[in-house]
Amino acid sequence: MTASISDVAAQAGVSVATVSRALRGLPNVAPSTRDRVLRAAAELEYVADPNAARLATGQTRAIGMVVPLFTQWFFTQCVAGAEAVLTAAGYDVLLYNVSGTDSRERFLDDMPFRKRVDGIIVIDLPLSDVELERLGASGVPIVTVGLRSERFPSVSIDNVQAAEEACRHLLELGHEQIGLISNLPDNSLNFTAPLERRQGYHAALEASGIKIRPELDVPGNFSMEGGAEAVDRLLALDDPPTAAFAESDEMAIGALKALRDLGVGVPEEFSVIGFDDHDMAEYIGLTTVFQPVVAQGEMAADLLLEQMQSADGEARHAPQVVMPTRLIVRTTTGRHNPVREPVGSP
Repeated sequence: MTASISDVAAQAGVSVATVSRALRGLPNVAPSTRDRVLRAAAELEYVADPNAARLATGQTRAIGMVVPLFTQWFFTQCVAGAEAVLTAAGYDVLLYNVSGTDSRERFLDDMPFRKRVDGIIVIDLPLSDVELERLGASGVPIVTVGLRSERFPSVSIDNVQAAEEACRHLLELGHEQIGLISNLPDNSLNFTAPLERRQGYHAALEASGIKIRPELDVPGNFSMEGGAEAVDRLLALDDPPTAAFAESDEMAIGALKALRDLGVGVPEEFSVIGFDDHDMAEYIGLTTVFQPVVAQGEMAADLLLEQMQSADGEARHAPQVVMPTRLIVRTTTGRHNPVREPVGSP
């Protein structure tokens, strides 16, 4: 009989999630534990075989991933992290793209994943208490990323604290007029991350006694094009800012291109800070807030596997994992020079 990943976990005396991480060489596994897992896998001649597992257990051996904006960097990276863990554990992944209010309603009404998957990971899709109840009634184990709820295990970051740290960095450099590149013009899905990052921006300015200027809060559509347009709007103001906090690196990258095209020196005349630590960030010297995007997907998959491993398929508890962020200072932020002519002045 072919050994399963659960057999390896039982022989090594660890969880299925730990086996998955150990076999893929991921961090946060003690060397002694990794050796024990590798020995158990070798002794049992373990090879992931989804088809054999389906026949043996009657399970679908598939996991559903619900994503609102799959083409954006955060979501693709988070899915990649979760998929790597799930594939190593012998699961296929089904992607459900829920990109608007209508498709979200259809998804919740039809529950297309029932009898097709053994578990669901919901990535950064805002859901009301009623909608969470509807999902929970499906009987499918669920883990959320970004959305914290007492009902399901979740993985998230502290967006408020991270954004406040980013804006504090600009304030410490002497910038008092700071633009905020944020949000979608039509936030119909009610994403919480933009709102929480705005809270952090406000908290930093208010703590420094700086008045909030609503005209400095401009939409960037979470895209490079939107970031470029946002900077154009900020610099067109009668009293333009000397720096900007972009709620995503994609918007920050667009802002930097617009500044370059306008001949504005960065950071000599204008500072820019982003959020995410996008793959491109290091190469263009972008100061940003790092969040462990891939690791959030990996952790969500680990939590789901642990939940599914329980006898009744229910979470014995709903851990709310908050992963750390950190500010990475590079070359796009610098000290404000009040003597220099304001950007955009004749």
